[in-house]
Amino acid sequence: MSAKNPLLFSSTPTMILFFFFPLLINCQCNRNPVIFIFGDSNSDTGAYYSGLGLMFGVPNGRTYFNQPSGRLCDGRLLIDLLCESLNTSYLTPYLEPMDPDFRNGVNFAFSGAATQPRYKPFSLDVQILQFLRFRARSPELFSKGYKDFVDEDAFKDAIHIIDIGQNDLAGSFEYLSYEQVIKNISSFIKEINYAMQNIYQHGGRNFWIHNTGPLGCLPQKLATFDKKGSDFDQHGCLKALNDAAKQFNDQLRLLCEELRPELKNSTIVYVDMFSIKYDLIANATTYGFESSLMACCGYGGQPYNYNPNITCSRAGYNVCEKGSKYISWDGVHYTEAANAVVASKILSTNYSTPQIKFDYFCNN
Repeated sequence: MSAKNPLLFSSTPTMILFFFFPLLINCQCNRNPVIFIFGDSNSDTGAYYSGLGLMFGVPNGRTYFNQPSGRLCDGRLLIDLLCESLNTSYLTPYLEPMDPDFRNGVNFAFSGAATQPRYKPFSLDVQILQFLRFRARSPELFSKGYKDFVDEDAFKDAIHIIDIGQNDLAGSFEYLSYEQVIKNISSFIKEINYAMQNIYQHGGRNFWIHNTGPLGCLPQKLATFDKKGSDFDQHGCLKALNDAAKQFNDQLRLLCEELRPELKNSTIVYVDMFSIKYDLIANATTYGFESSLMACCGYGGQPYNYNPNITCSRAGYNVCEKGSKYISWDGVHYTEAANAVVASKILSTNYSTPQIKFDYFCNN
């Protein structure tokens, strides 16, 4: 079940050492790691294709898979790299009908997903309902000899990753004022609370919670929002959108703090994705990137190469020669090269509260 070799990466030798040295040494498991992840397109490894039959076309997947892989990226996503760090296979989407292998967990993330509205495919609460069905059926099937599922003991030690909220904020800004968006954040957090409580009630004890990144630094937002000079921060990002992301993150951090004593015998790790990604953008050249706010794949050229009518893979798009020099792949999602930096930062534990290694759940 080992993952593909993470050294097969198109970058300079110096950057290979930076990107993957931490990935190779940080994590070791003394039992099979089981991971369940809930989220959106930042973590979707094929659910959109499996569920709707719609594949994200070329040039998606060109860097690593050499073909579209169901991911909105030129290569691997963050969750792929985290799986590699544990030397386990990439997670199979829950909706995958073709010979699925769930021995190391399930990917419930779905492109376009948000915390709200409820009961809309595939919002966070629907992903939790899917998890609960899997939770009920998998041990039963395992006991009957279906070995590509998770047994009862493995559920007790599994880690549950939640990485969602970006679409809630982004969607809200399309029709609400800043003040209204801020007012709505508490309702997004309530849905994450509901998800965590539900997982806990069904035996989950390990939680890995990602906050949301700097929304105001996405080329899509920079290219499409009405703006004036005073709306930008020193790194060219939209202050209002980033401030909203920070407000969301503050409330998510407080939720984690409140739940630690409430959810007895659980471990809740809060990961500051905003700081990781903002540092990457602010210091892009230090990490070997030439463009911090321009999409590799899109249309329009400088400064953002993003046009909502000609997005990546649509007729007329253009694509950069080396995605390893860009942070943004398509204006919304990161390149594999940027994901690799983010993964190494997560594995360092420097952005986690408490500072626990990612492999703690498969070693305790």
